Amino acid sequence: MARKTSAPSPGPVRFRARLARPLRPADADWTFLVLPAAASARLPSRGQVSVAGTFAGQPFQATLQPDGKGGHWLKVEPALAAAAGVAAGQEVALEIAPLEQEPEPEVPEDLERALAAQSRALATWRDITAAARRDWIHWISSGKKAETRARRIASACDMLAKGKRRACCFDRSGIYSKAFAAPEPAP
Repeated sequence: MARKTSAPSPGPVRFRARLARPLRPADADWTFLVLPAAASARLPSRGQVSVAGTFAGQPFQATLQPDGKGGHWLKVEPALAAAAGVAAGQEVALEIAPLEQEPEPEVPEDLERALAAQSRALATWRDITAAARRDWIHWISSGKKAETRARRIASACDMLAKGKRRACCFDRSGIYSKAFAAPEPAP
């Protein structure tokens, strides 16, 4: 049965969620939280959503990741948790709102070099949206082997050079491809 979602809210989304430490990697210094279903339903996309707001009273900006189930999760960097005075196991209050404009993603060096070597690919890259660039980067980075990554960079540059603006068949939510998932919490 499909999950029913309400229309995205233009106002701030307020909720409480429990911080958890990820099971893997075992030495992770960051924590995370999964948004309640009602909070995720108020966001404009089942995919990645860049937001700004407050985390336990501390201002922050981040990109929420899809959990592959129609919801979202947030990676909480150590500096934000420390500034807020919270740790894994505690419940925190958040107020978030989607950013009006997506921030520019960080382009990996190998992709940057490949784009610089192909002027037509670079021209398309510069003309697409920040969200589309983020999708290309995710598609390239999601390969598990170095050969897969290299092959995807070559394919991406070829497709971009031909004017293709979006990564093919990319499920931004992870619902169908299971490309995205929230971390498994440590006990």
